[in-house]
Amino acid sequence: MDIKQLKTFKIAAENLNFTKTAKILNFAQSSVTSQIKALETELGISLFERIGKRITLTEYGKKYKLYADKIISLMEEAEWSISEYKETTGTLIIGAQESQCTYRLPSILKEFKNRFPQVKLVFKPAHSDEIVKRELLQGNLDIAFITDVTTPSDVFCMEPLIEEKIKMVANPTHPLTLKSRVFPSDIEVETLLLTEAGCSYRTLLENYCRSLGVSLTNKIEFVSIEAIKQCVIAGLGIAFLPEMAVEKDIKEGRMVEIKWSEEISSIYTHIAWHKDKYMVKPFSIFIDLVRENFNRIQTF
Repeated sequence: MDIKQLKTFKIAAENLNFTKTAKILNFAQSSVTSQIKALETELGISLFERIGKRITLTEYGKKYKLYADKIISLMEEAEWSISEYKETTGTLIIGAQESQCTYRLPSILKEFKNRFPQVKLVFKPAHSDEIVKRELLQGNLDIAFITDVTTPSDVFCMEPLIEEKIKMVANPTHPLTLKSRVFPSDIEVETLLLTEAGCSYRTLLENYCRSLGVSLTNKIEFVSIEAIKQCVIAGLGIAFLPEMAVEKDIKEGRMVEIKWSEEISSIYTHIAWHKDKYMVKPFSIFIDLVRENFNRIQTF
């Protein structure tokens, strides 16, 4: 096998469509098919199951993809390790929540791309911290931003960057905005606009209310924080969101903060990577840029 076959297999396994794979790689579809067949012949197994025009990964294919990802990642690290002798290329795969991508990372990405224009940046959504950790463990992510309580890890380097303030917000006309203090029992019958299950601040709210015997049953779940914000502004319900995502809307009067009766446990945004990850130049510089930018945020 060669690295070209592995890269073709990786893209095909992620898209489950040979036509789309050919377009991404700028190959003829026949070339994709022949590379996959050659790889299957060499391995003596079927990597894909073909049913009509639809393809799926076999169990062998699912297992082999884990190793293909690691081999490709190691090859890119090897290329990066000699970056002193040639222009730096490669791919940096980052897992981050929508709020980080929208409000915190643009300036970091701009500065990084100015320094490493040939390095491809790929973002993957990070709605659940457990999924992100699994992706880091399997080598599908190089770096991740994880918002959670700070806990030690034997597998990951997890560096806290900033404490996140979480706000309960509502439309300015909502009755709860008139109360000087709001208790968990006050929101039990309210429509709650929540992020996906597994999101750290949703988990924080649900665990806190559960500890007090309060059941949150009237919930609407979204995959987008921006969609939640628009529904809050429209008066559909109340939400529990990071301050960075709602501070401008509060300041400009589109929504109002609801005052909680007491503080909920603190959570932090961390930057995380696998402890065995080779610290090539672009990788270490990206982490340094993140540290510098988050330190700057905290000084304001």
